[in-house]
Amino acid sequence: MTISSRRCGARQRGFTLAEAMMATVVLGIAAAGVLLPFASGAAVRAEGMRRTLAAKLAGDLVEQIVNTPFDDILTSYDEPAGEIRDAAGNLFTDTDLSYANFSRTATCELWGGSDYLILVTVRVYYSGKQITTINRLIADR
Repeated sequence: MTISSRRCGARQRGFTLAEAMMATVVLGIAAAGVLLPFASGAAVRAEGMRRTLAAKLAGDLVEQIVNTPFDDILTSYDEPAGEIRDAAGNLFTDTDLSYANFSRTATCELWGGSDYLILVTVRVYYSGKQITTINRLIADR
């Protein structure tokens, strides 16, 4: 005959399944409350980086047009997504993925009925959505 060290009616120590599940739910809610601001912060940071790069791309194209001889300025420029060029005219490579979804266009039109003023409008798009626009008035020197 064996004798059990457990007494009848004695409560065992530890968690029940219901208590463990409630602790998991509370921990999950607390973790979500801590991690959600980081996730939205990362999205805001990425958007800010895209806008900064778009402004740089727009400014670069404006400067390229301004540095073109007045009589050689085209009426429009178009660089589709994946075909953005730097100031030297070199295509950004596929290895530089930060430019992959950007495209930009520029229109140049005589302004105010004048033959010596051109209004340059550059628009930069990211995945088809317009991110930034720059307007600049240039004059024949």
